Amino acid sequence: MPQSNVDILVSGGGVAGLTAAAVFGAAGFSVLCVDPTPPITERDAEGSDLRTTAFLQPAQALLARAGLWDRLAPHAAPLQVMRIVDAGGPLPEPRIVKDFNASDISSDLPFGWNLPNWLLRREMVARLAELPTVEFRPGTGTRSVFTREAEARVGLSDGSRVRCRLVIAADGRASPVREAVGVKVKTIRYGQKALAFAVTHPIPHGNVSTEIHRSGGPFTLVPLPDFNGLPSSAVVWMESGPEVLRLAALPVAEFEAAMTERSCSLFGPLTLASRRTAWPIISQVAERMSAERVALIAEAAHVVPPIGAQGLNMSLGDMRVLLELAEAAPERLGDRQMLDAFHRRRHTEVQARVAGIDLLNRASMLSAQPLRDMRAMGLNAIYALAPVRRTMMQMGLGARA
Repeated sequence: MPQSNVDILVSGGGVAGLTAAAVFGAAGFSVLCVDPTPPITERDAEGSDLRTTAFLQPAQALLARAGLWDRLAPHAAPLQVMRIVDAGGPLPEPRIVKDFNASDISSDLPFGWNLPNWLLRREMVARLAELPTVEFRPGTGTRSVFTREAEARVGLSDGSRVRCRLVIAADGRASPVREAVGVKVKTIRYGQKALAFAVTHPIPHGNVSTEIHRSGGPFTLVPLPDFNGLPSSAVVWMESGPEVLRLAALPVAEFEAAMTERSCSLFGPLTLASRRTAWPIISQVAERMSAERVALIAEAAHVVPPIGAQGLNMSLGDMRVLLELAEAAPERLGDRQMLDAFHRRRHTEVQARVAGIDLLNRASMLSAQPLRDMRAMGLNAIYALAPVRRTMMQMGLGARA
């Protein structure tokens, strides 16, 4: 049976796993990245991930260091303003509009940059091919994980075995690695799903990310580069599970009318510019972010509703801390001291962010009119106090409170 030795095995070839492989490969560690499903790297291919990822300011330095930012920057739409719209009155129309502008906390950088997930995978796979210490093995999954104090031994679905000093579990909310090492999770289910798709619209977005709250969950339009010569946005539309299934089955003309109404016509009539894909919404936190020779990152460690661009940016926070610890003492890569430090530095912050996003999501779901009115009053109160507004923006970018 073939056997190989590497410093790090990354289980998972989604955006988080590919980023981790690039980050540690660029830092000089030998890395094998595996995923049972080859990445789909074309927008209109069946099964492509039409969601987008907003990389917030702190992510740029990590991506640049991994050699990814130069590849991604030409395709990125900057996010200068985060606009919150309360449309929770009796009619589906804006009654409160508040802009959180990056210029309030940073003179020269936007909040972040938005890119489609399918394109991220394309550019990240290309970057891994340039790194001499990284092997990406798509179509191969993790079958077994056996750990002891000195190393981990991983069995793969292609029949090979790998000995490594560290396993990075970036293999999703149902992580096989997390299951193999016996780490439990706490899961909250909301009865929600999210529709993800792209639209074009006649009114330019002006690099403004717009989150519209009414009931059922937010309707969020995030800037994309122009598509077929027209302004374009990625949309995440959160509603109850049955309502999402109903919307997903509507004929295109009826769906376009429904999404234009839900958007309060802020960008004019919306035109569907992609397939519609549906995703379940949960919150989930692992009870630990490490086990013997294993670090849990991304959705293997934490899952949040798609609010405030927190999901992948929390994952990049995991990678930053893990890389700092690995480079501070390379000889201790993957040992108990390093992984205990990783858990301590990340877990409390992750728990706090998951709890905060849970509250925001529950507020966005409110359907009773008096409660929607209270939500609007809260938005007004936060926005009216400039120090509070700036602190909320800094925390959203990942700064510690």
